[in-house]
Amino acid sequence: MNNNNSYAEFLKAVGNNSTSLQAEKLLNEIYWDLFLQHIHWEQTQSRIMSLIDDALDQNDKEAFDLYTQQLLDISQEQGYELKTK
Repeated sequence: MNNNNSYAEFLKAVGNNSTSLQAEKLLNEIYWDLFLQHIHWEQTQSRIMSLIDDALDQNDKEAFDLYTQQLLDISQEQGYELKTK
């Protein structure tokens, strides 16, 4: 579920004189979707960071460049900022 569409759907549901139960269910669905997207992002970031670490350990510049670019691309697509330790 797209974040912008989720909010739009929620506003439509609330604006159509829906019951508070229907609005609450939709809001819960939106929250779950956002939560799952965040968990997926964290797992993907962790996996790619591990691959980057392995490439550095093996002194493999090609793999390092590939995984770094993947991480940057995915971060940009998902709208997340990379945080360094």
